[in-house]
Amino acid sequence: MVARQKTTAADFDRISSLPENADKRLELIGGEIVEVVSNNYSSETAATLLAEIKVFAKQRALGRVTGADGDYMIAGERYIPDVAFISFDRQPDPSHEAYNSQPPDLAVEVLSPSDDEAKLRIKIVNYLRVGTVVWVVDPVKKLVECYAPDASPLTLGLDDTLQGGSVLPGFQMPVKDIFPD
Repeated sequence: MVARQKTTAADFDRISSLPENADKRLELIGGEIVEVVSNNYSSETAATLLAEIKVFAKQRALGRVTGADGDYMIAGERYIPDVAFISFDRQPDPSHEAYNSQPPDLAVEVLSPSDDEAKLRIKIVNYLRVGTVVWVVDPVKKLVECYAPDASPLTLGLDDTLQGGSVLPGFQMPVKDIFPD
């Protein structure tokens, strides 16, 4: 068996900036370049969470919220969470980097049919390594998996309430309200 050579972050940055990749959303996960492909249902689910988090954070002057075009450097890799929050304490000025070098305080990953389970698990581990809280939203199963550094994972169903914890203190949203249907 021949081992595949892993792509370095420098090679990824060069490849992702090529003109033929201008319209592609690319991530570097586990040393592999992955094109991010979503669907309307997953996108609408992410937009619902983005809107709720954005309004909550803005009303309390807590921090910045990015959508699916907000890219981040995480543990030497490059990720594009569907929604991310970074506090003003950690990043008072907006980032103008292609991939923000400051990891977010919260990353929301909304699953779509093209997602690879193994790559998702790599992302979760790397987010946790840099201190990022992760919410994995499964629009098919109607579940939210919540991961926080040094805490046990929590799975929430339709009858539960998603809470912001120490990242977004006071934020609450019924899980059933996350999903468009």
